[in-house]
Amino acid sequence: MSCASCSSAVEKALLKVSGVQNATVNLATEKAQIEFTAPATPEHLAKAVVDAGYDAEILNESGEKLGTQATTQNTAAREGFGEGALVVIAALLTLPLVLPMVAMPFGKHWMLPGWVQLFLAIPVQFWLGGRFYRAGLKAIQNRTGNMDLLVAIGTTAAFGLSVYMMDQGSSHLYFEASSAVITLVMLGKWLEGRAKRQTTAAIAALQALRPDTARVRRNGVEQTIPMAEVKLSDEVVVRPGERIPVDGLVLEGSSHVDEALITGESEPIVKAAGTKVTGGAVNIDGLLLIQTSAIGTETTLARIIRLVEDAQAAKPNIQKLVDKVSAVFVPVVLVIALFTVLAWGFFGSAENAWEQAILNAVAVLVIACPCALGLATPTAIMAGTGVAARNGILIKDAQALELAHSINTVVFDKTGTLTVGKPTLMQLEAVHGESHDMLAKAAAVEAGSMHPLASAVKNRAEQDGLTIPKASDLQDVAGKGLSANVGDSRVYVGTIRWMEEMGIAASSMQQVQGNLNASAATRSWVAEETGMGIRLLGVLAFGDELKPSAHGAVSSLHALNVNTVLLTGDTQTSAERVASELGIKQVMAEQLPGDKSEAVAALRDSKVGSKQVVAMVGDGINDAPALAMADVSFAMSTGTDVAMHTADITLMRSDPSLVAQTIDISRRTYNKIKQNLFWAFIYNAVGIPLAALGYLNPVLAGTAMALSSVSVVTNALMLRNWKPKSGA
Repeated sequence: MSCASCSSAVEKALLKVSGVQNATVNLATEKAQIEFTAPATPEHLAKAVVDAGYDAEILNESGEKLGTQATTQNTAAREGFGEGALVVIAALLTLPLVLPMVAMPFGKHWMLPGWVQLFLAIPVQFWLGGRFYRAGLKAIQNRTGNMDLLVAIGTTAAFGLSVYMMDQGSSHLYFEASSAVITLVMLGKWLEGRAKRQTTAAIAALQALRPDTARVRRNGVEQTIPMAEVKLSDEVVVRPGERIPVDGLVLEGSSHVDEALITGESEPIVKAAGTKVTGGAVNIDGLLLIQTSAIGTETTLARIIRLVEDAQAAKPNIQKLVDKVSAVFVPVVLVIALFTVLAWGFFGSAENAWEQAILNAVAVLVIACPCALGLATPTAIMAGTGVAARNGILIKDAQALELAHSINTVVFDKTGTLTVGKPTLMQLEAVHGESHDMLAKAAAVEAGSMHPLASAVKNRAEQDGLTIPKASDLQDVAGKGLSANVGDSRVYVGTIRWMEEMGIAASSMQQVQGNLNASAATRSWVAEETGMGIRLLGVLAFGDELKPSAHGAVSSLHALNVNTVLLTGDTQTSAERVASELGIKQVMAEQLPGDKSEAVAALRDSKVGSKQVVAMVGDGINDAPALAMADVSFAMSTGTDVAMHTADITLMRSDPSLVAQTIDISRRTYNKIKQNLFWAFIYNAVGIPLAALGYLNPVLAGTAMALSSVSVVTNALMLRNWKPKSGA
């Protein structure tokens, strides 16, 4: 495909196939995504594309070619030449024709004889330029127009005029115009192709993460096998420095793992027995034995690649408008060119009026090629979604990327989104003795419990480097707490009511509570029974800590003029504490899942100066109703399948600061789209009249046309330099 008209023609051809419900063709990726039912088959679809004058290959889910269909174009590969080599040949044949024109203003007369010019121009026009004739003819047969048709008509007119002038004995020949236009168009398409390949660098980098083989341990024997032969529950051995080939659970070993290209996490993560690993990550310094939990197209990496490809293939609303313009663009240009010929031919004052009329019409045809229009949106979308994926932001479709730029309200769930999502021992107050001694005894009692509070106690003791004594005769008193023998005494860890039942004065506990931070809402009391009776040792206070990036996440959104709302099922007091600490002004607490969706709907419908575009940030599972109600939904996840299907945008790291980064990259991408479309339209709006009025010759028009496409792609590629801003 060479321009927006081509992609539209392929779409129309696909939509005509019986059974096809929807078809989207991307000019930049040169791929089509089709929804179809019987009687349509992939072979029918490929044939429809070929019949429309283009080449088609069927791809599997991994993007690999299943088979090449019959092609209509005499491609560079078939002729045994690379595209770059063909450009060089065209340039070598064209240079002797153009150099005399360049030297003439300097008084140099190097003009070649007419027959030599004809000899040089024929292979450029009919061999190297043959692709334009074939594609243009197909366009006429399909009653459409495209860039190839414009180039074929324009260059043929210049070549034919030169042959006629040569037959009349005139020295005013224009072989250099026809040859230069073809050479410049070929050069532009070659440069454009190189630039377009860079826009797919993100997917290429992700695909490169897939190892070809895996070292599998079966029946105690290690063997290296192709990835296609790996089965679920296979035990895979990964040595230091190797890439992890499968998703799975670590059975043995401990190592730092680099997941930067998958989650955007810059720091290596410690993986040990019982933790999950993702295929494609790099094992840095330890030997790991992994039990396979997902293979092939079901791995996290494969799903990420599919999501990025889907986002790059989809068309935002702004592109649909461009497609409508492109559909009528070529016929309009042909009418303008015809009008140019007639106007100059009948009303031109020079003796060579018709000669000049044809040259001006050629300039109109050449400069009007709608390449830049077709590339303006998809290249920006590809670059934007690619750089987002590299930073741990997976955008499901182009509509989500387009809508995200106008988000003005972000609704956050609290637990697991702004907070860590599990209790942390935030404070401990000792009544008798040292607090570390109390913590060590409590950790000894809690050592055998799987309760989240028990885990928090054990984690804090480990962090403080305490030696945890042995406990015996552990008893679990339902609804009250735990007790065990630790050393020479019996230690109790439990509720304030249990402490009162054991005879500890309520006044002494209230006195201790006065020293506790209000944010530590959950308390466990520690008491000790000795020969002197039961005495209070102190209290352990737990809370759900804010994530380290939560402050920066909210302040970054405020810096982008985005309003923030806290929406949680937690208590009003707890919610207001978190909101106050983060600077969130609006709080909706004690909300059930159904209430959350209604709250989001109310925010969407509230018109405060301008339309509210509301984003919801949740875990992708518990907040599903609210996520579905939001204009744009973000799932905080580690790449789980449920979260990826629930949300428009999946954040591969549990980091709320990625929300502001998503809005930033969306705004930059949308700005690039607008810039590209502006220059593409302005280029044609200015260039076509200048060519029609005789201010542009065909060579200059060809140069401008080639540069327009390259400049649009290059402008989009600047998005690849985007770096996320650190939290405010």
